[in-house]
Amino acid sequence: MTTISAQYNTRVAMRDGVTLSADIFFPEAAKRGERFPVILVRTPYNKNQKMYIDAARYFAQRGYVYVTMDVRGRGDSDGEFVPYVNDGRDGYDAIEWCAAQSWSTGHVGTLGASYLGRIQWLAALTQPPSLKTMIVMVTPSDPFVEMPIGTQGLQHLCWLYLVNGRLRQLMEEINWNPIYEHLPLLTMDERAGFYSAKWREELQHPTRDEYWERLCYQNKFEQINLPVMHISGWYDDQQVGTPLNFIGMTTRGATDFARKHQKLLMGPWGHAVNAAQKIGEVDFGANALIDLRAYELRWFDAWLNEKDDGITREPAARIFVMGKNEWRDENEFPLARTQYTNYYFHSQGNANSRYGDGTLSLEMPRQEKPDTYAYDPARPTPYVTDATSSQIGGPDDYSAIQQRGDVLVYVTPPLEADVEVIGPVRVVLYASSSAVDTDFTALLFDLHPNGFAQRLCDGIVRARYRDGMDSASLIEPHKIYRYEIDVWNTCHVFFAGHRIGVQIASAAFPKYDRNLNTGQDLAAGTRMEIAQQTIYHDAEHPSAVILPIIPN
Repeated sequence: MTTISAQYNTRVAMRDGVTLSADIFFPEAAKRGERFPVILVRTPYNKNQKMYIDAARYFAQRGYVYVTMDVRGRGDSDGEFVPYVNDGRDGYDAIEWCAAQSWSTGHVGTLGASYLGRIQWLAALTQPPSLKTMIVMVTPSDPFVEMPIGTQGLQHLCWLYLVNGRLRQLMEEINWNPIYEHLPLLTMDERAGFYSAKWREELQHPTRDEYWERLCYQNKFEQINLPVMHISGWYDDQQVGTPLNFIGMTTRGATDFARKHQKLLMGPWGHAVNAAQKIGEVDFGANALIDLRAYELRWFDAWLNEKDDGITREPAARIFVMGKNEWRDENEFPLARTQYTNYYFHSQGNANSRYGDGTLSLEMPRQEKPDTYAYDPARPTPYVTDATSSQIGGPDDYSAIQQRGDVLVYVTPPLEADVEVIGPVRVVLYASSSAVDTDFTALLFDLHPNGFAQRLCDGIVRARYRDGMDSASLIEPHKIYRYEIDVWNTCHVFFAGHRIGVQIASAAFPKYDRNLNTGQDLAAGTRMEIAQQTIYHDAEHPSAVILPIIPN
């Protein structure tokens, strides 16, 4: 194994004179004048964490200079931390600085997860000439893609607390659950014991306006000409971004070269990818964990070191099929052989709770009574999750929540054969409300024979944003509207004897802030009203879940 050395707190000047701090790990031969390709990691989470040091040693021992840098205003770096705003420009400067050093071949790749993933995209948009490839993991989407509700979500406040100041804060020391109940949203930061100008500023922009455009990259893939490895997990709470990015680059990348050299890796993981084979009560088996660093090394070797062992010629997508608990290679995602299939809602007007009469079937509804429930924002339907933003939701059991009367449950009969569902899931919902604004949520679950209701994926629509996040308009009480709910993606086999289920409600708290049903300003509103909700499923209003079925 190659001997390595390190140089800590190296100052790297940005174009405006602000200096950022980097730790650099070298193969020992760099001291003798040899040049090596560079892997750059830029983080707001303090570069001296063990996970960064372990990765640095791994890659430096295998012929790379590994640079870990605190972003502007965090850790040992100078300047003011304003999330994302300076990271595109600073990323360009850091990449070109790495390329210009005496120990560098001039070929730079970037690596990182979550915040570290999005800022790679923002840097790529500045088109640094020395950037040759990226590995982006669990990457957040553009504003309002994950949270199409006019706010960034309650647990976003946790994250703002985590990065409050220059060092990581201990957000686990705070009891967040009562904080999430605070109204108005605008002063929730004070309830948590700190002041966040960013939280308050963001809440003043509840539509996708120019304020948010500087954070957007998913509408600009035409400007990016890079091979990219996209990594996430089916239970990542920002999962939707990774398939969207893969699809965006394979269909809209700047060149044919870029479109043909994208790689997707999706495992049975949460936001911490490849961390455990078991999430909650569900064990995904020994195949769930892989040698991820070795996989990343193969990618970097191909694009930075001219040592392609065949990874660039392998199928574009490697996905983990839950239930069967096996990896599968595919040429694209979504899969070309997908059969998008409508499973329609049915009931006699009593689909409330798991004890109701709600069913799913391939048969179109005819004349059926609608289902009704009362949504009370003072008692919102719960979402099973940790209180902090470190992981929002998993393969959790919703059987207890489905005992509530404000939850509609629609399930198939026990399946006679296995059903494989791989790809994006949508719900088309015909609904009315007594309120001028409200929410509708949809959750896809696997109902096991023993009663375990395993969440697979879910989504939400806020009525005022039913036509998109560019503008808001209230609804007319008691008027029927057609809503489309993006339920994200899954990759799961429903075994024979199991049931496919969909849960409909009007809250998923605290994943999403409560809709108060009054149409007030989202940041300042405090007044609540109970909304009477009606879900229609008849010939004129065929509410359904649209599943990406993979034929046997």
